[in-house]
Amino acid sequence: MNTSIATTDRINTGYAPATGTAASAGRNEEHDQRLSSLMRKAQDGDQAAYASLLREVLPILKRVVQARLGFLPVMDREDLVQDILMSLHAARATYDPARPFKPWLMTIAHNRMVDQARRNSRRTANEVAVDEYPADVADAGTAADRYGDPEELRRAIRVLPKGQRSAVELLKLREMSLKEASQATGMSVSALKVSVHRAIKTLRTSLQG
Repeated sequence: MNTSIATTDRINTGYAPATGTAASAGRNEEHDQRLSSLMRKAQDGDQAAYASLLREVLPILKRVVQARLGFLPVMDREDLVQDILMSLHAARATYDPARPFKPWLMTIAHNRMVDQARRNSRRTANEVAVDEYPADVADAGTAADRYGDPEELRRAIRVLPKGQRSAVELLKLREMSLKEASQATGMSVSALKVSVHRAIKTLRTSLQG
């Protein structure tokens, strides 16, 4: 299933206040006022208030990111939350204490999530959109036989860019699975496919040239 986002219109990040009883609405408003007060104190240089503010907004942001971009890997979502917090820090002087805090926070979160969606779309477009190895990658295991000199092949592999070299060594020489190689390198499965595909093309050119 293609989980990339083609347009930013699909990201609905408007903060939805609690619905239901008047008591719930009252608690939501009270919480917003507390956050606004903490931000106002933080603007005045109160570090303790700022630390409290960050602790309180962190679970809010995690829920919003999970709800809107839950298809992202856990690490990507955590990085995105940190990006939002850094943007909050950079923009804290622009907050008007006379206005509700959560809509202001959600505007920042929306902008960062739109940026993430765009990056994810570009990354997906540049990856190999297949679930299996390309044919030339599947043939790479017999490269030594096809190109003749095993030592020449090893020398060619050593001069590959680091990502391509790791992909070839782990997937073809050590015969790791894509999942195992991904865990070993920290690279995504799709990135490994791209790297090994490019590595094989390079090796073909250098060894047959």
